[in-house]
Amino acid sequence: MHIVESNGARIPALGLGTWDIRGAQCVEIVAEGLRLGYRHVDTAASYENEREVGEGIRASGVARADVFLTTKVWYDRIMAGELEASAEESVARLGVDHVDLLLVHWPNPAVPVKETMEAIARVKRAGLARNIGISNFTAALVEEAVAVSPEPIVTNQIEYHPYLDQAKIMDACRRHGISVTAYCPIARGKVVGDPVMEAIAERHGRTATQVALRWLVQQPGVIAIPRTSSKARLAENLDIDGFELSEAEMTEIAGLAHADGRLVRASWAPDWD
Repeated sequence: MHIVESNGARIPALGLGTWDIRGAQCVEIVAEGLRLGYRHVDTAASYENEREVGEGIRASGVARADVFLTTKVWYDRIMAGELEASAEESVARLGVDHVDLLLVHWPNPAVPVKETMEAIARVKRAGLARNIGISNFTAALVEEAVAVSPEPIVTNQIEYHPYLDQAKIMDACRRHGISVTAYCPIARGKVVGDPVMEAIAERHGRTATQVALRWLVQQPGVIAIPRTSSKARLAENLDIDGFELSEAEMTEIAGLAHADGRLVRASWAPDWD
């Protein structure tokens, strides 16, 4: 799997999402994923599984230095002082001395973006995070974060899949050399059974899931973090290097986007682009 380079960071283009996977199952999924070849693991304080993710990394036998590890600070702790404390707690739960990427999980209109970016920059400068980034930021918030951040922003993690047009946010990110990390990359399984996705998959001897992931990582500066609780799916999601989508196929998949394609509709979300 190729590496996405973004403002000094080198991020594996396919990562292992761990949302809503907890306990022994989380340990097993992370360990097996790393044994299969994943080198990028994504978690968050709000997932309540950082301890298990850390255990999974250690159980895998893969050296910590070879794993790109991301975690996130929840939106109710992104003010000065609280953000730094949250980061320290996450690193302790993970059982590591630093994470490779720390993200602001969601913007919070009650907390100035400048205050948040200055706080997360202090975490980086203290050595607890190698890189910093944002998540669920709109195009306007990306511009604001870039303008006030004392340290480079390496990614904006957003919902992105064939049914959701994120061109505006992606354009804002690309203007500043920021990668886009796609969560819900297979639209929570909706790509399976889709006639367009299945037809393209059949032409390549692949699955619709693999086509969706390939579509994402084939775009410049895009990273995908599929989440699965199935060991069998881990291998399927990882196996997307042996084929390439044509320009026509890329366009056809992008054409699946529609106005109500968004899956994550949190009450605390910003006004989306």
